[in-house]
Amino acid sequence: MRILCRYQAIVIIAMTVFFRVAIAQEAASHEFRVKDVKISYLTEGQGPTVVLLHGWHSSSDVNWVKPGIVSELAKSHRVVAMDLPGHGKSDKPSNEDAYGLQLVENVVVLLDELKVEKAHIVGYSIGGSIALKLTTMHPHRVESLTLGGWGWLRDGGRLQDVWERMPGREGAKTPPEFARSVGKLAVSEGELKKVSLPVKVIVGDRDPVKRLYVVPLQQARTDWPVVEVKDAGHFNCILKKEFKNEVLRWVKENTK
Repeated sequence: MRILCRYQAIVIIAMTVFFRVAIAQEAASHEFRVKDVKISYLTEGQGPTVVLLHGWHSSSDVNWVKPGIVSELAKSHRVVAMDLPGHGKSDKPSNEDAYGLQLVENVVVLLDELKVEKAHIVGYSIGGSIALKLTTMHPHRVESLTLGGWGWLRDGGRLQDVWERMPGREGAKTPPEFARSVGKLAVSEGELKKVSLPVKVIVGDRDPVKRLYVVPLQQARTDWPVVEVKDAGHFNCILKKEFKNEVLRWVKENTK
């Protein structure tokens, strides 16, 4: 009986230590404010910084934590995943000036707050649009760029007008002002061709984004590698192991 009690005590102590360590290793949640808008973000790991920007109607938890991308990157890098305004744990303002180009400037404010001069930027879907615009506006803050499920939203193109007229999704928590501001993230061909830092595109082979945004990008930037994830659409591509591996590979290849 004494041996059994001692065994149980050892197990309880071991489990307690394990769960304390596990909790300590979880991504820490933080927030900052820009123009009275609270923006939530999480951090995990140490080393060179990687900033992850999620897609429309998603969050850092859905796009990056649950697929295991944060935990894998955090083994060698400091990972920062932001909930965009209108999403996740961040505020959801209804004024349009909280979105558009302000989404780009929010990333710069966060880098300043973290005292990070340069970071690897990974964006998925609309997060990719923010990431590419950031690269054209503040190239000195970007170490490398990964566009997931995204390509080129062309300034003056038909799709820019489509976004500006985008109706709100019924029952959605994300304010319609967010979608209508996406057109402001459009990039001109001249801006696109000036980008001189490492860029990789990862897209599902069944993703409509490939035809709408990636093919035009390939025609303008033949030097940027494009990886197509097999049997993947827009919403499940980010869950594929190949997607995660390609993100990890590109970030590590371009870490000095």
